[in-house]
Amino acid sequence: MLFATRRRKRHLSLALVSALLLGAPGRIFAEETLAISDPGLFEKSILAALEARKAYGPYENDEEEARVNRIGYAIARHSGFRKFPFSFYLVDMALPNAFALPAGHIFVTRGMLDLDLSNDMLAGLLGHEVAHVSEEHFLSMRRRATLLGVLSQVLTVGLMVGASQSDSDTYVDGWGIRRDSGNTGALVQGAAATGMLVSELLLRSYSRQNEDESDDQGQRFAAAAGFDPDGTRQLMAKLEERLPQDQNFGYWQTHPFFTERVRAAKARKNTLVVQDPYPVEPYRQRSQAALLEFVKTPHSSPEIDELLAETALSAWPRGDVADGLRLDRLQGSREAVEEMRPLARDYGSLLTSYESEVKTVFELTPESAFLAQAQAEIAELRESRDDLYADALAVLDGEVYETPFLETFLSNFPDSERSPEIALALGEAYARLSRETEAVESLLRARSSGTGDVADRARRGLVVLAPRLERLAALQTLTEQSHDPKLAEVALGRLKGMASTFEELENGAEFLERDTGGPLAETVRERQHLLADELHKEVILYQRMGDHGKAVQGIHRILTLAPLSPAAKSLGESALAESG
Repeated sequence: MLFATRRRKRHLSLALVSALLLGAPGRIFAEETLAISDPGLFEKSILAALEARKAYGPYENDEEEARVNRIGYAIARHSGFRKFPFSFYLVDMALPNAFALPAGHIFVTRGMLDLDLSNDMLAGLLGHEVAHVSEEHFLSMRRRATLLGVLSQVLTVGLMVGASQSDSDTYVDGWGIRRDSGNTGALVQGAAATGMLVSELLLRSYSRQNEDESDDQGQRFAAAAGFDPDGTRQLMAKLEERLPQDQNFGYWQTHPFFTERVRAAKARKNTLVVQDPYPVEPYRQRSQAALLEFVKTPHSSPEIDELLAETALSAWPRGDVADGLRLDRLQGSREAVEEMRPLARDYGSLLTSYESEVKTVFELTPESAFLAQAQAEIAELRESRDDLYADALAVLDGEVYETPFLETFLSNFPDSERSPEIALALGEAYARLSRETEAVESLLRARSSGTGDVADRARRGLVVLAPRLERLAALQTLTEQSHDPKLAEVALGRLKGMASTFEELENGAEFLERDTGGPLAETVRERQHLLADELHKEVILYQRMGDHGKAVQGIHRILTLAPLSPAAKSLGESALAESG
């Protein structure tokens, strides 16, 4: 979770960082110095990391996050790479994949972790990505288009706003793309542009030599860190078994030359010996210190500080620095909640965050002073929440309220006897707002937890909705419920028909995020590719007409909602041609 109150967070973090870094330099920097050797490249890389998180969302799984960081830093420690601190992120993307940015930001998708990788397999995967960074493969990507160039250009000027050869006043301005043509120029700001960059990263692949080198080095890093180097072969065997060998699908597209790599990994593992690893704790502390040192420098985006603080906490989650970062984040979120109108305050989510951090710290350092302070604040928050209950009931009984009120009520008082009634009202409200997936989920909740008239109304609502639903994910949710087999049958029939006829990329993307390997996934994927191709044709038309704003919007939708489609691949190849 990013910090809620940026101005407060930045002030506190800078003070915290300065005090803690100056407090114990000998302990943190006992070994070789770990610093950011190229601040400009690091800032561009972390901006891309920030956009990747925005585009796909963080995968919030504390256990897996801790495992990835534990194994990742053990691997990174033995890589010998000291130009940048490594950082590891989990993103909520259903496709199994992993990728690395040039300044040490490494991503693993939910889909990859859902394959139930062993620690040795995960070490092989992370070793491969660490090696891409340590060997600086971004400097030698295909057609000599360096990843740094892509980071700076965000696709290419020619692709996005330079369709007309007569326009010579197009140029790149930081993370935005500006086109000036008298008084009719248009400005494409960084959010859309860097969003396209993230998807472009997933379209790129390394050369055969780079892939072989990363497999080789990654296996060696894994063995040096105490993991079985056969994990790389086991990983590839699992991928071969579980994933379709389609170069347009997930891992195959970004990590090609699979057959040869399997043979090489099998042969190589017999030459490697598992070693006793060096202690990794000092390295993780130095990584944290380097990340927090960068917080003190000026940035183009205040969100960088927020992500850096979160990353620093993951780098080393124990001790005073980590506890200070936790408390800063929680109190910033609390301040943001308490600035809202009383009945709009979501204490439920805030309490969940506090309780999660308390559990984490208790497991790591049960003697930490953080625990007493957090528990005291939890008691205050619960009292503040409970004081709102009577007023919330009065609004509910008055029957004049908005959807956000219902959402907050359920978050604050999930165990209230009125919860089934609230879920029903929310389901009906979502249905009116055409938020179909949320409507189905809320009505199912009311159906399962409610009784009498509430349960009956929820069932009737689902019966009315089912034959009219347009959202594939909503239909899929109905097929999976077990309370009403007839309703599931109706939903399945409509889902089969809609899978090849839906009209919006967003619809297919939502479904494929939930179901990449079900019986209808390929049908949905084919339709998604067709829609992306149609949008690509519109993009070309917009470019020829000089409507570059609509062209950019179309490109962004293709690369965000259908990143593995032939249309997206074509955009990536065009970008390479322009930048090569």
